[in-house]
Parts: sequence; C-alpha cells; structure tokens
Amino acid sequence: MSEVLAPKTCTIERLVTVEEDVKKVISGEKTATRRNGRYADIGEIMELQGHKFEVHKVYQQSLGELTDEAVQTEGFENVESYKNHILGMHAGMPWLPHMKVWVHEFRAV
Repeated sequence: MSEVLAPKTCTIERLVTVEEDVKKVISGEKTATRRNGRYADIGEIMELQGHKFEVHKVYQQSLGELTDEAVQTEGFENVESYKNHILGMHAGMPWLPHMKVWVHEFRAV
C-alpha cells in the first residue's frame, strides 16, 4: 500500500527555477530538491530547457536528518555548504533541526 501524501502546495513548474540549479539538474549533478511544501506527485514530469525528468520519490525529512550524502543529491559537497546556500537565498530564515521539508527525487526520462 502506498503512502498517502499531503496535498500539493505548489506546481511542478516551480520545483526547480534557479538557473544554477537548472544547470545542475540537466548535467545530472542534482537529482533531488527540498522545498517547504510539496510541489509534485510521484510520476509527474518536470521539463527544464527541453529535458524531461520524472519525480520518483516524494517524502518529508527534517533539516536535522540531513547528511553529506543527502545534500550531494542537491549538488552540494556537504551539509554546511547546502545550509549556507539555503540561508543565503532566504534571508532571515532560521535553520531549525526539527523543521520538516519535502524531498522530491527525480531522474531523467
């Protein structure tokens, strides 16, 4: 039986929008993204600059659960570099270990 997910809070078109991240996805360096809401259903197709990617996993994770291995799927070397990137994009955002985010994993199709 599959897990019932919370309703989407945004659309898949908004999942990856930062140009640097788009390039990482197309090159295969980025195979996941974390958002504060759920942007896609499993099986949905994201299109970036003519390239298609299928979302194959969607689940929640707390910031405190992040590992270097996990953030490497985001295209970062370690948790500290990922954290600095996120806090630089979202001025004033606190980094709370208990804060839950939605992980969207995708692959080229």
